[in-house]
Amino acid sequence: MNAPLVALTGSTGFIGKHLLTELPKRGYRVRVLLRRPSEVPEGATSAVIGDIASPHNMAAALRDVDMVIHSAGLAHAMSGRPEDDYRTINTEATIRLAQSAERGGVKRFVFLSSIRAQSGPVAEGVLTEEQEPRPTDAYGRSKLEAEKGLAELGIDWAALRPVLVYGPGVKGNMAALMTLAQSPWPLPLGGLRARRSLLSLDNLAAAMDTLLKAEGPLRRPFIAADPEPLTVPEIVAALRKGLGRGPGLVPVPSFVLGGVAALAGKGEAYERLAGSLVASPAALEGLGWKPVSSTRDGLARLARQAGAPASGA
Repeated sequence: MNAPLVALTGSTGFIGKHLLTELPKRGYRVRVLLRRPSEVPEGATSAVIGDIASPHNMAAALRDVDMVIHSAGLAHAMSGRPEDDYRTINTEATIRLAQSAERGGVKRFVFLSSIRAQSGPVAEGVLTEEQEPRPTDAYGRSKLEAEKGLAELGIDWAALRPVLVYGPGVKGNMAALMTLAQSPWPLPLGGLRARRSLLSLDNLAAAMDTLLKAEGPLRRPFIAADPEPLTVPEIVAALRKGLGRGPGLVPVPSFVLGGVAALAGKGEAYERLAGSLVASPAALEGLGWKPVSSTRDGLARLARQAGAPASGA
């Protein structure tokens, strides 16, 4: 029998690129949906042209497709785009694409949502899917509304809510921590005690595989997070271990760091760094998901792949 055919959107993005590489290794054929004419990307069985912002006629793109992974969309919660843009691309386009998939007889629609559909950038306690979602920005609200829209359709669906994802090519807060870890200087972060859940690209790919293979209807969101949350000092220590160095951390009191950050106009960024966000992947584990690497090993490997900057730091 032929391997299952998966249609993938967002194959040029940070997560989509990795899925395009990993899904064939797990026994899938992949058809990428592209906005512009292009050569078939490496790893894809085929490529078709389609605009997720106007997915009105996707019959050809979805012909013979078994499952859809929808990873395209406005991905950055701090991009400054108006809320209508998030609603149009992350919510309305997702629902229209799922409607097209339903008409085409697709068996399952897997939506790359976000932990921000459930929570703000920090949260008390441990987040689970049973808690009432409380998104705090346009990005999170658009993802949650897309999930609600999927729940009104007849197609079987699942929404993956990943926490902060790390891996080669990562940007944003994790890239900033990478830069700090690569510096030759001691860092005044040893006193930070809040824990944060992270998710490696490899563990995310395994989670997608689990959702694609799960038996029976799913029709719900699933949190994706590496099982062990880490403090910022533990994250930096793991990155520096990958560079063959010691942690080099100094325990400066958090109120001092917060005051300095506020004076520098970085108070909000510090709150995100110092705040806690722990999420439980228990529901995903209940489907049989097993992480392929630990957070500490994944971070060390990421640092080794990135290497030290050219300055020798």
